[in-house]
Amino acid sequence: MLAMFSDAARLRVLRALEANELAVGELARALQVPQSTASRLIKPLFERGFVTRRLEGTTSLYRADLTAVSKEMQSLWELSKHALTGSAQSAEDDARLAAVIADRPMDSLGYFGRVGGEWDAIRRELFGEAGGIDGLLALLDPDWVVADIGCGTGEVAQRLAPSVGRVVAIDREAAMIDAARRRLSKATNTEVRRGDILALPARDAEFDAAIAMLLFHHIEDPSRAMTEIARCVKVGGRILVIDMVEHERTSYRTSMGHRHLGFSQESAKVWARAAPVVLRRWRRITPVVDVRGPGLFCALFSRR
Repeated sequence: MLAMFSDAARLRVLRALEANELAVGELARALQVPQSTASRLIKPLFERGFVTRRLEGTTSLYRADLTAVSKEMQSLWELSKHALTGSAQSAEDDARLAAVIADRPMDSLGYFGRVGGEWDAIRRELFGEAGGIDGLLALLDPDWVVADIGCGTGEVAQRLAPSVGRVVAIDREAAMIDAARRRLSKATNTEVRRGDILALPARDAEFDAAIAMLLFHHIEDPSRAMTEIARCVKVGGRILVIDMVEHERTSYRTSMGHRHLGFSQESAKVWARAAPVVLRRWRRITPVVDVRGPGLFCALFSRR
């Protein structure tokens, strides 16, 4: 195992894979080595548990994960990594790696197509469980038709269904639609539709209420999205937006296709001025301990 850290090229590979999940070709470009060399360097790291592999279609994606190796190996890696930090070689690797990542055709559509059914676990890791929400759902009108816009795998729609008359779950990504249909297959009052937030597959004033959870940061123009949602909601109906407060995690732009680094209360006021809605309430959500993501807010609008 100690031999893993005797090869400088292998250390460069491990360092790159600790920062990003990469295909072999991407790693080869970042480190300026032939693809065959990148494959040869990855192989022992993968076989000995220093690196994990995930398939995306026919492509293997690798990421460093030392949780499966001994504490001694983890400590040795930290020492080796520290020795690399600040070197000219590491600086060049970092610059090329940033260029490789920036060259990806990455947007939120590509991201959600990749993660698919893993999204539930990713969301919980970032933001925690929606504890206690089931009891609050009993306050909803049991005759309402509610839209879950950007439904993902249908988790919110599944929770809403027992408390309202009907739930329409909408998402643009085929992988999410498939997961939502499987999750909601036993619910008799749910419907899953595929469509874009800026051209929702819904009639004017079809819904009594709409929920957009962790969606707006993926949209280039949230004001347009709010206007389109409002079109589909009855006058007096409610629109609930739950999203991230302003933050500085710029890596989310490339790793998850975020268009915005969170929003402020003023952002919600801008959406309300642009759309036929009134902002009724904006507040931060009490943060959950031991999660990795930014804080969240909820904004309640009514259709005018």
